[in-house]
Amino acid sequence: MDKCTHGFLNILERNKPFLGMVFVQLVYAGMALFSKAAISKGMNPYVFVAYRQAFATIALAPFAFFLDRKKADPLSYGLICRIFLISLFGITLSLNLYSYAINYVSATFASASINTIPALTFLIAVAFRIESFSIREFPGIVKFVGSVVSLSGAMVFAFVKGPQLNFMNWNVNALQKTNANGTHDLSSTKQKWIQGCLLMFLANTTWASWLVMQAPLVKQYPAKFRLTMLQCLFSCIQSSVWAMAMERDLSSWQLEWNLNLFSVAYCGVVVTGLSYWLQLWAVENKGPLYAATFTPLILIFTAIISAFLWKEMLYAGSICGGVLLVAGLYCVIWGKNKEAQIEANKVKPTDVREAANV
Repeated sequence: MDKCTHGFLNILERNKPFLGMVFVQLVYAGMALFSKAAISKGMNPYVFVAYRQAFATIALAPFAFFLDRKKADPLSYGLICRIFLISLFGITLSLNLYSYAINYVSATFASASINTIPALTFLIAVAFRIESFSIREFPGIVKFVGSVVSLSGAMVFAFVKGPQLNFMNWNVNALQKTNANGTHDLSSTKQKWIQGCLLMFLANTTWASWLVMQAPLVKQYPAKFRLTMLQCLFSCIQSSVWAMAMERDLSSWQLEWNLNLFSVAYCGVVVTGLSYWLQLWAVENKGPLYAATFTPLILIFTAIISAFLWKEMLYAGSICGGVLLVAGLYCVIWGKNKEAQIEANKVKPTDVREAANV
């Protein structure tokens, strides 16, 4: 192996968490496109959630059995109950709240609200003393400022349009027509709009809480494939009960060989299965805030993919917001890396005593 190849492999090894989380956001961008297409064609959103969790459970089961067979300790009743409650609160509740809330708010607001997750995760992690924060230390200030800049960039990306970028000469008038729940539908009453905003915020809060709760859970049960599969299984059961309670028409549960089946399989196998496991791995290695700070990239990836697939027009405000998103993201990552370096360079008291004895 030559030096160039060896150096390239070393770079990949050092940046595995970064590359993994960027891939997760690309996966979520695909989820936004496929799930929107399926639900807009009439698929019940609660049934959609139940099926995607079922596909995720089936996809993860072989990996959980073969790869984590030696890692997994016997599950106690207390741990099973804890996993069940975390799945209910963090996955099932979050996904179903999001599906319900999107009926009352615009898709633009829904996409922008997702980017409150890093800030919410930061506050929850600090409250539970999982993440450190000190205004007296420069890395802590950079982390806080980066979170604010990233959140501000998300708001600018979603709400500030500015002049259109007509470099592709696309006709936007015919392309901006959306369905009844689309981006430009703001005909909901003020009461339902407020209700939708609060529910969307609650959905993001539960998801941020799920990220925080994974850190101690992974330490207690390090078999990540099996842990992810159990959470998907419990979420599938919970979502199925919820969907059957909300949708009594059995025809809504029929799947055919069409876009609905592909979307459910993609969201279940790739999104819920693979990306959940990658997020657990990132939380274990870098902490919940690191995993959450990559969330703003979903807006950028979705906008780029939509521009080429649906020929949606880009605006100057979107470009400026994207710059702020990336700048804030790198500020948070730099702050975390700097804190890790400072912590690693600290001399432990035991090391000092050993050096003195020598």
